[in-house]
Amino acid sequence: MAMRGKDNAIGRQMKPRRGDASRPARRCAIIAAMSRQPAPATPLSAPPVRAILLDYGGVIAEEGFQNGLRELAAEQGLDVDAIVRQAGDAIYASGFVTGQGTAHDFWQRMREETGLRGSDAGLTRRILAGFKLRPWMLDLVRQWREQGHVTGILSDQTHWLDWLDERDHFFACFDHVFNSYHLGLGKRDPALYGEIAARLCLSPGEILFVDDTRTHVERARAAGWRAIHYVDQADFLARIGAELECPGSSSRSPIT
Repeated sequence: MAMRGKDNAIGRQMKPRRGDASRPARRCAIIAAMSRQPAPATPLSAPPVRAILLDYGGVIAEEGFQNGLRELAAEQGLDVDAIVRQAGDAIYASGFVTGQGTAHDFWQRMREETGLRGSDAGLTRRILAGFKLRPWMLDLVRQWREQGHVTGILSDQTHWLDWLDERDHFFACFDHVFNSYHLGLGKRDPALYGEIAARLCLSPGEILFVDDTRTHVERARAAGWRAIHYVDQADFLARIGAELECPGSSSRSPIT
């Protein structure tokens, strides 16, 4: 697949929704300041959800990165859990996930530190093949947009996400696409959450985030966001239904 040109440093964003351009600059400035303040530990009430942001791998699509690495490790007789754990660190250490490094930097580190075998191109193909969209999730996104919610992708990804969109054409379903590779910030950095809230001109409590990684959910909640830890479809549908019907009802529940 031919790689799309790198987007600007603040992350790829879709065309603004009608009416967004008329929001007063003052509101954005106030929200930007608020989003960088420590969030109260237990808010007495929560505003209605205005934006819903979803992780890509493991939420919008099947988790191709971890599942692909598990398959490769099993085939090559390597420690499956260790490979996944080391890959999570290597993609940050190489700078690949924040646009400061390349795919070669990442795969070379993996080969040296884990014994993983394969060419850059071959390993990348195996990973990308595992990302398969969940049509039911995209149907929900369309419904949320029709109901007036702002929707977006918030993903620790690389230019692979652009390649995946060229293959599957899902960016158009969302109002915003925030990709760590273009933002220069990943979900491990607490500053990310205030930055995104400021760019959306929303208070942290107006944002609902869904991710399949516990630590990402915990950081989002620490920043004042509402968040759901994705486990499976049935659990998610129950949680998102409760969250949208009764603001604040599940966003602070234990992460299970």
